[in-house]
Amino acid sequence: MKNPKFGYARPTTLDEALDLLASSEDAKLLAGGQSLLPVLALRLGSPDLVVDIGRVPGLDEITLAADGSVAIGALVRHAEVEDSHTVAGYAPLVAAAMPWIGHRAIRNQGTTVGSIAHGDPAAEMPAVCLSTSAVMTAVSARGERSIPAADFFDGFLTTALEPDEILTKVTFPPWRTGDRGAVVEQARRHGDYALVGLSARVHVTDGVIDEAVLAFLSVASTPVRVAAAEESLIGSAPSTDAYALAAEVVSNNLTPGADVHATANYRKHLAGVLTKRALEQALMSEVAA
Repeated sequence: MKNPKFGYARPTTLDEALDLLASSEDAKLLAGGQSLLPVLALRLGSPDLVVDIGRVPGLDEITLAADGSVAIGALVRHAEVEDSHTVAGYAPLVAAAMPWIGHRAIRNQGTTVGSIAHGDPAAEMPAVCLSTSAVMTAVSARGERSIPAADFFDGFLTTALEPDEILTKVTFPPWRTGDRGAVVEQARRHGDYALVGLSARVHVTDGVIDEAVLAFLSVASTPVRVAAAEESLIGSAPSTDAYALAAEVVSNNLTPGADVHATANYRKHLAGVLTKRALEQALMSEVAA
């Protein structure tokens, strides 16, 4: 299909981009375009103005802070994140998610922060943000604010971003000694959206799990955690029995929807299988893809 008609602007400063957003009743940002352009082509959106931030300086950097946190700017491509030694070393769950995102051609164009701002519950990065307690930095002409991942994803393709805000970066907290994690998913074909996916992070102290986060994708209108399954792991030594119990709790507590690709019962079963798989991978090494 053909795109609807819209105005187009390509600002060269962040202030100019913010002014353009504030001046339009229905403006959309363009960074990598891998989410926005299909939406336009399918006539699922019809903005008055598309603001292309591709020439705005300072948004294309991966930054390592003194405390070990990693910030990814709005214009950093998935492929750059995938190839980054900084991300691999200091934000390993982010690195683990990259190979699951579409194909390399998509990762060469699509931006990591753009995927997060899009808020697709079937995408990997929202779940990774939830599992790592990432923090979003949103900027508007009114100023800057920080939004925890737990408060960011409101619904299907809906986030806490205001219409005049730009998500300029996402910061992933330091990966601590004792942290373990894995990103796993199952799709009909490699590169397709997952039927179910999971970004799992656990923390182990003196051989005992004292923190667990299980953030699922493709099971609800937002990425979701299963608190009961997380709690079942706390106080347990890493073991096959502990993983099996968590998997059973996940299957019993998730209420995914059904579609042409999978029934609800299949997704519940698959979520349990992936829970056990993710925990096995996570606790065999620091991080596994």
